[in-house]
Amino acid sequence: MDYVSAIVPPLVMAIGFGFLVRAIIRSQGGAQKAKEDAAADAMAATTGRAAE
Repeated sequence: MDYVSAIVPPLVMAIGFGFLVRAIIRSQGGAQKAKEDAAADAMAATTGRAAE
């Protein structure tokens, strides 16, 4: 039974990571994509000016 307790934590982490990747991929695009892109561009432009 030691092998079961040794494999459970990495297996749980792998499954959790898979759900995280799935959530990130599914949240891309959609109705808010243009708004999010505009906000990201504005933030990049602001930080670009601050670096100069």
